[in-house]
Amino acid sequence: MTLSPASRPTSGGRPFDAVLCDVDNVIRVYDPSRLNALERAAGLAEGTTMKLAFAPDTVLPLVVGRITPDEWARSAVRGLAGLVSEAAARELGRALVRTPFRADAAVVSLLRGARAHVPLVLITNTSVQLEEDLEALGLTDLADHVVSSARVGIAKPDRRIYDIAVERAGVPAERCLFVDDTLENVEAASALGMRAVHYRAPEDLRRALAAL
Repeated sequence: MTLSPASRPTSGGRPFDAVLCDVDNVIRVYDPSRLNALERAAGLAEGTTMKLAFAPDTVLPLVVGRITPDEWARSAVRGLAGLVSEAAARELGRALVRTPFRADAAVVSLLRGARAHVPLVLITNTSVQLEEDLEALGLTDLADHVVSSARVGIAKPDRRIYDIAVERAGVPAERCLFVDDTLENVEAASALGMRAVHYRAPEDLRRALAAL
């Protein structure tokens, strides 16, 4: 866990007054086993499809709401041309957008506990499907606010999406705890004065929230 210097407690002893938390790979966990199996069967290294799909130029249109998940998958698998057959590429694309996911129960429990004390804002780079996915996970009531990159048209680490989340939290940036699994996003939050946690496991979040 990496914490920024902005961690001085208030007179009440609490080091932050709001939690800003990422969704994917923190709250939501994916199971890529089927995609990996298809890659092996096609003679590809595991992770090849994800690497193509999450290349900055490929994923940005998705997370700022310009394209749908299916359009994103089609653009991603175009990079597989010459590596696998057209039919295999289409199957990999379908598996990509249908990768199963679940909520991490430990993380959800920790965040629900935190929200009993401070506002919780989800700030996430995601597709226009987020609301539907949160409903499927039973998490529509998890947070006070949700800042989706696909809805505001801005993605982390652009400072403007942090400003939106801070405004919705209703406290200054330096009074926010920011949690994300991507180091670049954590460093951007830290530069804005937030107490920033580079998330890798639920224990990172547990330690960060212990002050509540």
